[in-house]
Amino acid sequence: MGPSDRERRTGKDDRGSDLAEGYRKAAPYMAASTSLVIAVVVFTGIGIWIDRKIGGQVPWFTMLGAIIGMTGGFISFFRTVLGKNKP
Repeated sequence: MGPSDRERRTGKDDRGSDLAEGYRKAAPYMAASTSLVIAVVVFTGIGIWIDRKIGGQVPWFTMLGAIIGMTGGFISFFRTVLGKNKP
């Protein structure tokens, strides 16, 4: 059985607000990890596209794109996680 309306208004049951606070605290980290994945996927995709246009035997641009995506993504990720991304 859940809390009554009066208990909700007085704040005696904080289960909902604790969950919301947890999501608020985790949001920057979830965004940072998503940015990392997107950076790797986008730059690797650009590298694959260039390699297909050029038609080389070794996928140099794919590897270069993956490295650039990982590097940029990790820099952005660690700035967010370590708190260096403050305006």
